Amino acid sequence: MTEPAIHVSDVTKVFATPFRRRRIVALQHLNLEIAPGEIYGLLGPNGSGKSTTLKIILGLIEPTSGSVRIFGRDHSAVAVRRDIGFLPENAYFHKFLTGAETLRFHAKLSGLSGRETKSRIAELLATVGLARAADARLSTYSKGMLQRIGLAQALIHHPKILVLDEPTGAVDPAGSRDIQNLIVSLKKRGTTILLSSHLLTQVQEVCDRVGILHRGKLLREGHLEDLLAIENQTELIVESATPDFLDGLEQQITAAKARVVARRKPQTSLEQFFLKVTDTGDE
Repeated sequence: MTEPAIHVSDVTKVFATPFRRRRIVALQHLNLEIAPGEIYGLLGPNGSGKSTTLKIILGLIEPTSGSVRIFGRDHSAVAVRRDIGFLPENAYFHKFLTGAETLRFHAKLSGLSGRETKSRIAELLATVGLARAADARLSTYSKGMLQRIGLAQALIHHPKILVLDEPTGAVDPAGSRDIQNLIVSLKKRGTTILLSSHLLTQVQEVCDRVGILHRGKLLREGHLEDLLAIENQTELIVESATPDFLDGLEQQITAAKARVVARRKPQTSLEQFFLKVTDTGDE
């Protein structure tokens, strides 16, 4: 049986607040499982626990209780962390470095050899569309270009898992589409991707499954096709049907020469589903 890429088991995180004599419960008994090669979208309003979840998975903070395993191993092990690439929402870059120098710096931190580093930098700059800007300083990069170099540094060590926190924040539509296409191409190469984003349309286009966090609890989770299906309704897509046939479809479909091309539940949008799940009303 294949081990999950990420397995979060009954994780709770409580933050103490000095001088206020109270605690903030950021996560409550969170269970999460992400399969190898899957794109998983983690959604939730501000303060829902998304960032806390990512930090715990990355080993940046420890859970109060529960456990996290990466490909069957404890997430705190150094060897495990080599399998993960991370692009934070507000990545910090040394603006005096060029794009190539930035990647060379991260390659050295990751322990890549000199020969591998040179070829890997060239490959990644081409992948993220920055080959022509390789020798330009980051201070001259646009926000979209900085996000691309951030993606490149997250990928420099061939991670099996890529964690992206708002990867297209403050990026123009064209740049956002490029990053989205890159995410899809990484999936095709077998990379597991955990994506946290508030751009629901983008999530709907690229993710296999999503989970919706609200006030530290995982309210809903599943495949998009299942989550977005409207209950108690069914769509029939019929090929070669006449208007008269459609009027009496229930009775005529067997006898008519029409062919049912697809049968599925009509779907709402991810945005509408998200608002419905997280709308708890006044409390």
